[in-house]
Amino acid sequence: MAIAARDPRTPWYVKALIFFVVAHTLSPIDLIPDFIPILGYLDDLLITPGGLWLALRLIPPEVMADARASVTAHSLDGHSGWVGVVLIVFAWIITAAGLIYLFLRFTKRI
Repeated sequence: MAIAARDPRTPWYVKALIFFVVAHTLSPIDLIPDFIPILGYLDDLLITPGGLWLALRLIPPEVMADARASVTAHSLDGHSGWVGVVLIVFAWIITAAGLIYLFLRFTKRI
């Protein structure tokens, strides 16, 4: 969807809708605070998928076809995911090392 959103053939209102859905999803400020039982998460569960569904419906079909073809051609080269894999593995190693450090530090105090 990101490729289709950057396409100049995509209408401005679809780009604005995608921007607001992503901003709402990543924003620490919610329409309904998360500490309110059930309703706090309900806005996240409705606005994000509903907004993305609506944006997909509003993007012209030829733009989506070109974006899907671009993604398919890019994913066939085999090297596109290695950076992400390395970053995720590195994050897990740092997290594990931090937890081991905290565990060892905690056990020495007792």
